[in-house]
Amino acid sequence: MHNSSNISSPASQLLDPRWFQGLLLVLLFSVVGMMAEKLSIFNQLGLSALTIAIILGMIVGNTFFPRIAEQTSLGVDFSKNILLRAGIVLYGFRITFQQVMNIGISGICIDISVLILTFALAYYAGRHLFKLDKETVILIGAGSSICGAAAVMATEPVIKAQAHKVTVAVATVVIFGTLSMFIYPLIFPYLGLSEQHYGIFVGSTVHEVAQVVAAGKAVSDTAANTALIEKMLRVMMLAPFLLLIGQLIANKKQSTLRSQRAPITIPWFAALFIVVTAFNSVVDMSPWIHKILISVDTLFLTMAMTALGLRTHLGAIKQAGLKPILLGLLLFVMLTIGGYYINSFYHNWF
Repeated sequence: MHNSSNISSPASQLLDPRWFQGLLLVLLFSVVGMMAEKLSIFNQLGLSALTIAIILGMIVGNTFFPRIAEQTSLGVDFSKNILLRAGIVLYGFRITFQQVMNIGISGICIDISVLILTFALAYYAGRHLFKLDKETVILIGAGSSICGAAAVMATEPVIKAQAHKVTVAVATVVIFGTLSMFIYPLIFPYLGLSEQHYGIFVGSTVHEVAQVVAAGKAVSDTAANTALIEKMLRVMMLAPFLLLIGQLIANKKQSTLRSQRAPITIPWFAALFIVVTAFNSVVDMSPWIHKILISVDTLFLTMAMTALGLRTHLGAIKQAGLKPILLGLLLFVMLTIGGYYINSFYHNWF
C-alpha cells in the first residue's frame, strides 16, 4: 500500500521529513563506516568503508530500523536508488577511455562470456531445477550477471515484476556480492594472478559496483582501478541486455496482445556514465576539483551500500523460501569458479 505522499513529485518529497530523516540516518552510518575504515583493525582485515557500511546497514536493518522505517523511508530509498546511480555516474571521473583500451579485447570477451553463461545458467536452473517463476529468475539472473541491485532495479520496469520479487532478487545479489568482498581478497594469494588480472577477475564476476571496488581495494589500488574499469564495461552491457529482454517479452506478448509492445527502459545512469567517462577522457580538470568529485562519489556509494543493507531484511528472504537463495548461491559458484576459468582461458588465448 502506498499513500499519496509516496507518489508525489520529487520537489515535494524534498520537503517531506521522511526524506531528511532517512538521508541523515544513512549519512550517519556511512560516516561511521568511513571513519571505521581508518582503524587499524579494519585495515588489517582489508575492509573498506563500503563493506563496513553494508554490514552496519544489515545489522541496523534487522534490529531497530523497522521501528523507524516509515519515518525514514524516502531518504533511505533515495540513497538506495538515486545515490547508487549517481555514484555510478560519478565513477566516470575515475576512468578514461584510454584505460578501457588498456583492458583490451580479452576484457570485453570475458565480460560478454560471463554475462551470457551466468544468465543462461540462471534461466535454465531457475525455471527447470528450482521451478521458480520467470520474473524472479530474470531479476536474479540480471543482478548476478551484470551489476547487482542496479541491474535488478533497471530490469524491474521492463518485466513489470512484483515488489517482493525485486526485494528477494536484491537480497540475493547483496548477500553473495558481500560474500565476494570477503572471499576474493582471501583467495587472491592462491589464484596465481597478477594484480591487474585479479582486477579483471573481480570486475567480471562480482555483483555490485561498490563491492567490486571493495574487493579490488583490499588487494591494491591497481587491482581496484582495473576491477572498476572491467566492471563498468559490464555495466555498459546493461542497456543492450534490457533491449533484448524487452524485445523478447514484447514478442511473447504479441501472441495475446498484438498491438501492445512492452516499453523498454534504458538506464540513465549507464548512459551518463559513458558521457562522464568521455568528458574525463578529453578534459584536463583541476586536480582539486577532480579530488572533490571522487570524494563525493565515495560518499554516495557508501550511502547507497548503507541503504541497501538497511533494506536487506532477513524476514523477506525467509518468506521467499530457500529456492531463490539456492539459485543465487549456484550463480555465485558459477561466477567465482566458472569466472576464474573463463578469465584464465582468455588470458592464455590473447
